[in-house]
Amino acid sequence: NKVRRLTGRNPSILVFCFFFFRQTQYQKTRTGRYNTGAGSVKTENRTNMPRKETYRQMLLRYNKERQKNLLAKAGAHQFVLVLDRLKPGFNIGKIFRSAEAFGANAIHLVDIPPFDPAPAKGSFRKVPAVFHENFADCHACLRDDGYTFFLLDPEGATSLCRAELPTKSAFVLGHEEFGFSFSPEDYPQLQKLAIPQFGSVQSLNVSIAASVVMYEYVREHASKSKL
Repeated sequence: NKVRRLTGRNPSILVFCFFFFRQTQYQKTRTGRYNTGAGSVKTENRTNMPRKETYRQMLLRYNKERQKNLLAKAGAHQFVLVLDRLKPGFNIGKIFRSAEAFGANAIHLVDIPPFDPAPAKGSFRKVPAVFHENFADCHACLRDDGYTFFLLDPEGATSLCRAELPTKSAFVLGHEEFGFSFSPEDYPQLQKLAIPQFGSVQSLNVSIAASVVMYEYVREHASKSKL
């Protein structure tokens, strides 16, 4: 009614007032501020609240599942995965899920912050997780246990399909964007493996690459297992 008294019967002014009101409400919802043209008035920032709450819930899930991981038992095979500074996103949980399915002995995590275990579908509590601050500590631990290291690298000299994978194989997967946290030249005994690709894509998603290499290991060692 107030708008009608101010505008009279001019429809163009009514349309202007309507859209001005909608734009003001939109600015408030998106930025937490009223943008009036003459200045902005700060209101409660609702955008960050769900994000903070989501991270808090994720952290609670992570701590709970990590405690249960202390009771995890090694899988049917002796191969391990080394996740070298991977992004703390969905890929880590998916790798745990695949590792549990393929019977991994353990997963070694190098300098990886808390991640959401939800994509693991409960597998984070089933596959033993070993945490390291840097790759040097991880390498020394597995080397002393008799493991042979393989780097998953699109430019690897050896095709995964032609490689002979020993019983104690450690497959190292690096950061999706920045690669490995260490210089491979410092570890000349590490062997580079490449997954054959026939398209224009330069590399595979890290969780997919992990699944492919685990499948190939199981396929090679199938005659020695119960398969």
